[in-house]
Amino acid sequence: MCRHLAWRGEPRSLHDLVLAPPHSLETQSWAPRRQRHGTVNVDGFGVGWWVPDRPEPVRYRRAQPIWTDASFASLAPTVSAASVVAAVRSATPGTAPDEGAAAPFTHGRWLVSHNGRLGDWAAARAGLGPRDADVPDTRTGVDSALLVGLALARWLDGTPLAEGLAAATHDLLAHGGGRLTTLAGDGASIAGVVRGEPMWTLATGAGVLVASEPHDDDHRWTEVPDDHVLLVDDDGLHLHPL
Repeated sequence: MCRHLAWRGEPRSLHDLVLAPPHSLETQSWAPRRQRHGTVNVDGFGVGWWVPDRPEPVRYRRAQPIWTDASFASLAPTVSAASVVAAVRSATPGTAPDEGAAAPFTHGRWLVSHNGRLGDWAAARAGLGPRDADVPDTRTGVDSALLVGLALARWLDGTPLAEGLAAATHDLLAHGGGRLTTLAGDGASIAGVVRGEPMWTLATGAGVLVASEPHDDDHRWTEVPDDHVLLVDDDGLHLHPL
């Protein structure tokens, strides 16, 4: 459905994270190696990152394939960040085609990306819609917006990052389920839920990269088990069952 990644660690340029690896997120937009559903991810892309002295992340999104955006290719080597969330999109039929439907979604200090598809979007929206956070990014015409809104509602109430993402996933599992693999960040931590779509981690001395699939052949890449929650914070990488 989509490919995404998140980084937390020493500052790295957007070029190094998104464009430079031999099997980069850019390459995965047209030639993914491990994608289970769909063949290409050409329906938009987005990158979000945090900068010092600004609580809200910066976000860059487009509705076009990432390799066609010369402006992003030009700016990517000049921007470095210690925490990044990026995604390329394969649109679910019937969802909005504009850049507002491209991850990462944002509100306040949070960024969220969803790789997958709700099992019954209409039923989930009817049953859970009153619980989600009503902000601009949750009003877009894509099923991911409901998941984002449910997570934001928890975070706005003070629930920690990983717990809020897991709670939103459990809400949807009780209302039609689906493939609900997600990544989120708040500028201090990165969290993820693996449910129905794979996720991999690469931990090095410089930090932790979490991604839909390995961007190179480094033997240290490790697949996260399905139905697990991950958290990357000052103490490293943590995993526990969903």
